[in-house]
Amino acid sequence: MKFARRVFLGAGVWGIVIMTPMYFLFDAIGRANSSPITYPQFYYGFLAVTMAWQIAFLVIGSDPLRFRPLMIPGMVEKFLFVLSMAVLYVQGRITLSDVLVTSTDLVLGILFVIAFVKTSAAAASSDRAPAWR
Repeated sequence: MKFARRVFLGAGVWGIVIMTPMYFLFDAIGRANSSPITYPQFYYGFLAVTMAWQIAFLVIGSDPLRFRPLMIPGMVEKFLFVLSMAVLYVQGRITLSDVLVTSTDLVLGILFVIAFVKTSAAAASSDRAPAWR
């Protein structure tokens, strides 16, 4: 349980720290790339959804046994992002350095799987019924 708590609380804090500055970097990102961002609604929408997930990770970390079912979409979020970036790289649409940024998400996704498995044993031995039933 301690492992899952640390993983999800750490992931939530890390994500908030990393994503918050992006709200102020819209123009800088557009200037740094070959083409400016032409769909700000997608950019800010991505940030909003990502920030919501960071809050969800904090919630999961507050009580991993109770919120264990939410670990599954958390894993999906991490692995789909990594997979999406890998596909874009193979298509030649992003650089290797863009893909390497996802390494943190890959590691977190693996840690989420380990936390999910570890909380399974705790869930089986717990007298308390899951909150999602």
